[in-house]
Amino acid sequence: MANTVSAKKMTRKIAKRTAINKSRRSRMRTFVRKVEEAIASGNQTEALAALRAAEPEMMRAAQKGIVHKNTASRKVSRLTSRIKALSA
Repeated sequence: MANTVSAKKMTRKIAKRTAINKSRRSRMRTFVRKVEEAIASGNQTEALAALRAAEPEMMRAAQKGIVHKNTASRKVSRLTSRIKALSA
């Protein structure tokens, strides 16, 4: 348990930051899930629209430090290739 005033303040800051990060991660995953569902349904136009909405969310999460930049880029790339494969 924190004893000093500064340590108590840090625990408050950490709790606040954790809540914000959880919210951002959850939001990103929701957008990705919408893309996944559109891909599963086989609707390429719907999947493309969902990806266009999800990509900025993923990059914003990377920018805020929720996920690594390369991780976000990899996820976008893989989703894009899966959407492309729907037309074939």
